Amino acid sequence: MIILREVCKFYQVGDERVRALDHASLHIRPHEFVSIIGPSGSGKSTLMNIIGCLDIADAGTYQLDGLPIESYSENDLAKVRNEKIGFVFQNFNLIAKLSAEENVELPLIYQGVPKAERQERVRAALEKVGLLKRAKHLPTELSGGQQQRVAIARALVTRPSLILADEPTGNLDSNTSKEIMEMFHELHSQGNTIVLITHDNDVAKQAPRSIHILDGKVTEVEL
Repeated sequence: MIILREVCKFYQVGDERVRALDHASLHIRPHEFVSIIGPSGSGKSTLMNIIGCLDIADAGTYQLDGLPIESYSENDLAKVRNEKIGFVFQNFNLIAKLSAEENVELPLIYQGVPKAERQERVRAALEKVGLLKRAKHLPTELSGGQQQRVAIARALVTRPSLILADEPTGNLDSNTSKEIMEMFHELHSQGNTIVLITHDNDVAKQAPRSIHILDGKVTEVEL
């Protein structure tokens, strides 16, 4: 599903050219649950951006479901993001003035899905995360854990081939974090491919496989 070969990414910081990814290679198979772990500045955010088609590599190749992502235009990347990837972020990224169901519905509107089908899929997604009864509530009326569940429902509603979670427990207490991780395990058991980016060893080791990154290099892959 995900194949990165010798991927490099550079950023210009003042007069210095910084290598954020240094010939990083990895392979994630369909239906895997994998964590990518590294400290701040290790390159994991850059790696996530490339895997999520939010950025492109300066060198190397990236295939997602067999697609040559490194050669894609901005419009191509936007289409891949909308159709193939469901994002879950640390800060939830919910729109405050929209209800839970409206937040979940939004990517389907971008896809041009008819209203009746949108409503059916939103209902199913919220039911899957246990929040159907809170569908009309605004994000400010929900707990942190409930907001993250809404974000997960939004990621699921487009039926993506990949769920990409960036520090999904970073703003949650330990009990809520445990609930969210249990949800990811359940989604994985249902056949979803999940890539979870984290700096937390306790979170990372809950995935069946962990990929370690340090100084822009993939240093260890646990099987």
